[in-house]
Amino acid sequence: MYLTDRKVAVMGAAGAIGSNIVQDLLATGTARRIAMYDPFGPGLEGAALEILHCAFPNAEISWTTDPAEALRGAAYVISSGGAPRKEGMTREDLLLGNCQIARGLGEAIREHAPTAEYVIVIFNPADITGLTTLVYSGLRPEYVTTLAALDSTRLRAELAAAFAVMPDEVTGCATYGGHGEKMAVFADGIGVSGIPLRDLLQGATVNDRTLSQADWTALQERVRNGGSQIIKLRGRSSYQSPAHQSVAMLRARIECADYPWPCGAYFATGAYANVMMAAPVSFDVFGMAAREPVGNAIDMAALAESYQHLAALRNEVIQAGVLPPVERWPEYNPHL
Repeated sequence: MYLTDRKVAVMGAAGAIGSNIVQDLLATGTARRIAMYDPFGPGLEGAALEILHCAFPNAEISWTTDPAEALRGAAYVISSGGAPRKEGMTREDLLLGNCQIARGLGEAIREHAPTAEYVIVIFNPADITGLTTLVYSGLRPEYVTTLAALDSTRLRAELAAAFAVMPDEVTGCATYGGHGEKMAVFADGIGVSGIPLRDLLQGATVNDRTLSQADWTALQERVRNGGSQIIKLRGRSSYQSPAHQSVAMLRARIECADYPWPCGAYFATGAYANVMMAAPVSFDVFGMAAREPVGNAIDMAALAESYQHLAALRNEVIQAGVLPPVERWPEYNPHL
């Protein structure tokens, strides 16, 4: 009934994202052995009882305020355990505090779950918190990732609304680089009802609708600020979509299957060296393999700018002493 009997540790499980992750793991038949961790004991117990009351068959649920207990023996780790973004905040406003949490997560994984095979970091700014977790975890880069799908799924939703089509009629949506206001929203590869976006920008129509360059620019900005819009509308940051896509990522990892959206991936060399950023990936028995994004000249210029922004954030965390200098990373993680 379930894809795996191996243990999944969900960190931050008392929160909206974490508790939804647990429910999605069970409801989708992904995993049945789940350890829920959160430092807020009463909220954690309440979330765990809710899961038990769902009466999922053969579910083995434990909960603890001890991260070591949750992580011990875990094959997979999904963490939403950082501070949430509030209205008026950017993802980067959470930088240093959440990177401290990510450092603790990485150190705990190294000590208590050194054989973990896939770690998904969700809390913002995810590219940098994921990188921090990777450095301190000691795991191979193929085993550590960040949730990066939501910008691309938001792009699909925006284009579907713009052309009054079902979302599945919009294909090839991808945002690369940083998960933030400096993300690169690619145009190359997008199609709407089989018509390339480049043709739509030149006057082609779908449902008697077209898209001007100004419309496209405005749409890109809405995608970049999609998370802020959710906060304004709901009074809290996203939780259903990050929970579901995190479970979808784990399913792809377990099954060595296709995953249609970008994932956060570490690049050791090349034009995007020493950062973790959204990129196209594939899964096999060895973990997650990333490829450098490819697009038109405008797309690639936006990606270069996004990379520079990520590198600046990384350097800020290094200056604050939360991350060691890049040249010392192999002292903490021999796989880097």
